[in-house]
Amino acid sequence: MKISRVLINGLIIFACIAAFFLLMEVAGLKDQVYLRLVNFIFVIYGINRTIRGNFKDHIDGYFANLIAGILTAMVSLIVGIFSFMAYVEYRGGADYLHTFAKSYIFGGGEPSINDFCIALAVEGTAASVIVSFTLMQFWKDKVEKINKVDDVNHIHN
Repeated sequence: MKISRVLINGLIIFACIAAFFLLMEVAGLKDQVYLRLVNFIFVIYGINRTIRGNFKDHIDGYFANLIAGILTAMVSLIVGIFSFMAYVEYRGGADYLHTFAKSYIFGGGEPSINDFCIALAVEGTAASVIVSFTLMQFWKDKVEKINKVDDVNHIHN
C-alpha cells in the first residue's frame, strides 16, 4: 500500500465532496437529503482509484487493498469533519448548525457541533467500509490469486 496514493485519493474525495457541498449551499439545496447520496459517487471514485493504482503497481492481496480503500475514505472523512467544523464556525456557529440539523435525523433536541460530527463520523465510517467491501468484490479476482493452478502437472484431463 502506498501511503501517498491513499492520501492523494482521500484528498480528491474530500475536494469533490466539499465542492459539491458548497454548490448545494449556493443553489439553496443543502436541505435535500437525497442529493447527499451523490457523495457516494465521489467516494466510489476515490477508493476505486486507490485499488486500481495498487493493481497497476502489482500490490496484491485482498486485505491490503481493502484496508487501502478504507483508509482512503477515512482520510477524506477526517479532513472533511475538521473542515465542516471550521465552516460551521465561520458561518455562525450553533445558529448555522441548526439549519442543518432540521434535515438530518437525530434523536430529538438540537445537536451540538460535537454530536453532529460524531454522527458524520459514524455515517462516513460505515460508508467507507461498505464501499470498500463492495469494490473489492469487483477487484478480488484481480488482486488475489487464490486457487489458480499454474503448474502443468496439476491439470487433469
